[in-house]
Amino acid sequence: MNNSRRSSHPQMSQINVVPYIDVMLVLLVIFMITAPLMNPGQIDLPSVGKSLAPPVAPLEVIIKKDTTLALRDHARGGVEFPVSRNELAAQLQQSLKKNPDQPVVISADRNVRYEEVVNVMDMLQQQHIKKIGLLAKTR
Repeated sequence: MNNSRRSSHPQMSQINVVPYIDVMLVLLVIFMITAPLMNPGQIDLPSVGKSLAPPVAPLEVIIKKDTTLALRDHARGGVEFPVSRNELAAQLQQSLKKNPDQPVVISADRNVRYEEVVNVMDMLQQQHIKKIGLLAKTR
């Protein structure tokens, strides 16, 4: 008896999505009407007393393949001139007196040992240079 009843009324295995579509269309209409009525928030930006100073061109310490040093000042036209370690320290002290926040970048030849780069960085830190960076080529 149960078998005949099941076969005469098969179960429905589909979901009726029409009511969901109706609800979504009503919500869409509500959002389309209310969206233009909303005011976007206004941002009140703070003001500064003086304009920011332009960034200072860095000093570039060059370590060549034979571990000799050279110095290039990008603020003075970028002319490279060879220096010894003592001359480099004196030049850095002189330029730091003019501008204590001037950055110094190290550019070393690819074949220079890492130890040489670390030694130059150590010397720069002993000269109390605050901004030290490494220069690399983009690929």
